[in-house]
Amino acid sequence: MSLTPEVAGVVAKMREAEISFADLELAEARQFYIDTLAASGGEPVPMAEVVDQTLALDGRDLGARRYRPEGLAAGAAPTLVYFHGGGWVLGDLASHDRICRQLAQRAGCQLIAVDYRLAPEHCLPASSDDAIAAYGYLVEHAQDFDIDVQRLAVGGDSAGGHLSAVVALAARDAGWPLALQVLIYPATDLREAAGQYPSKGRNANVPPLTAELMAWFGQRSVDANTDPLDWRVSPILAKTLEGTAPALVITAGADVLMDEGVLYAARLADDGVDVAHAHYPGVIHGFIEMHAWLAATGNAMDRIAAAVRTHLGSTG
Repeated sequence: MSLTPEVAGVVAKMREAEISFADLELAEARQFYIDTLAASGGEPVPMAEVVDQTLALDGRDLGARRYRPEGLAAGAAPTLVYFHGGGWVLGDLASHDRICRQLAQRAGCQLIAVDYRLAPEHCLPASSDDAIAAYGYLVEHAQDFDIDVQRLAVGGDSAGGHLSAVVALAARDAGWPLALQVLIYPATDLREAAGQYPSKGRNANVPPLTAELMAWFGQRSVDANTDPLDWRVSPILAKTLEGTAPALVITAGADVLMDEGVLYAARLADDGVDVAHAHYPGVIHGFIEMHAWLAATGNAMDRIAAAVRTHLGSTG
């Protein structure tokens, strides 16, 4: 796969590092992921307010972090609910802190990041159930989080893109308000047959998300109780996507997940959903996490911010 010169330099550095998640214990892998994103994400953007809160769901509490950028008026605000990536195994509020700050500032909206349960302690569809329940909780308790429920969006990267697609389907079925879904190189098909997507072979050796790492995630994110035909696991298999919120789908050309992201965007359009598809040729998976390294990251963040402003009426 042809890479842009800037991306090729980043990939070369990754290959020189010779660090594999397969060689790390789970706790080490999680910390390595946090440290890597801290380095690649750039300096944290100052916020007017950052508040950690708890979502008291049935049988479990989830952490959430609320970001309010400078210039956002007090009170109920347009809000982007964000789910981090990490293959349903890695990531937390710390790993994506820089991304959330960037998006909140650029979009001029409140952003709430949700710290869903991870595998292998809680295999799929546990994270999907958390995402659905968390979104419903935020709608029901909007006043406690200064949310304008008529100006709500959901978004996330990779596994978080998967969870965002799942939430959009659940919101449609539950009648919850949702103005926009932002799916950043989402995983949408977890069937074994999904390995037949050409991009999974063509980009199998392109870091950071190589075929080896995909297998590492797969061994940890599913178990005998995970049904790959369940729409909470493979949202592309939902009977119809009709009636879900307008969507922005972002895909990268040098990404193993490219084909299923492209196909999901096409299915949204075929089912009558208002969808914008932003494709970045020669760019790798995970690039939304690389603001300090890649110009494409800022471009994609601006695309997301523009979509949020359009659909939520924010003032960024």
